[in-house]
Amino acid sequence: MPELRTGRLVLRRWRESDLEPWAAMNANPEVREHLGELLTREQSDAAVEVMQAQFDERGFGWWALETRETGEFIGRAGLDAVGEDMPFAGVDVGWRLMRSAWGHGYATEAALACLAFGFEALGLPEVVASTTVHNLRSQAVMRRIGMTRDPADDFEDPSVPEGPLRACVLYRISRRRYSRPPPRGGARPAMDGVGRAVPGD
Repeated sequence: MPELRTGRLVLRRWRESDLEPWAAMNANPEVREHLGELLTREQSDAAVEVMQAQFDERGFGWWALETRETGEFIGRAGLDAVGEDMPFAGVDVGWRLMRSAWGHGYATEAALACLAFGFEALGLPEVVASTTVHNLRSQAVMRRIGMTRDPADDFEDPSVPEGPLRACVLYRISRRRYSRPPPRGGARPAMDGVGRAVPGD
């Protein structure tokens, strides 16, 4: 699993010490508001095992996320293969942060590092992102990293029971669009020769 570094964050392999704060995140109703039921400690631990195995198998997946200043675990970010039951295909970018880490721009910073890895290291032609219709925070991050939404792509998640979490939106960004120079002040990470994200500007 390559390690990615941005100005404030490290995206790295999971550690035993991450399990407790990760489980606390998954038991937090605010964090899980747009994700579904709260997870037990056993379910949370099992998810980490799956994420690590998938990364080893595919060469991409979910990194544990920590701050460079304190080394504190604050969540996860990464790339995932879209499920076969979805009405679209490809590779999805995503993030999930502890409630205390919201509002600091960490999700945007981590997502940009993931896009850099996807386009520059993996050579993906496109990356997608999806969330519920009502998850306006995540949709704002998607727009900040240059993704766009076509309402014709909106869908109902077949893996979710009938209810408010079933209706979803889909955002996309192509490799061509990503390669354009970012807006002034919006420097994006770029990949260096050892698989690390470094400032683009």
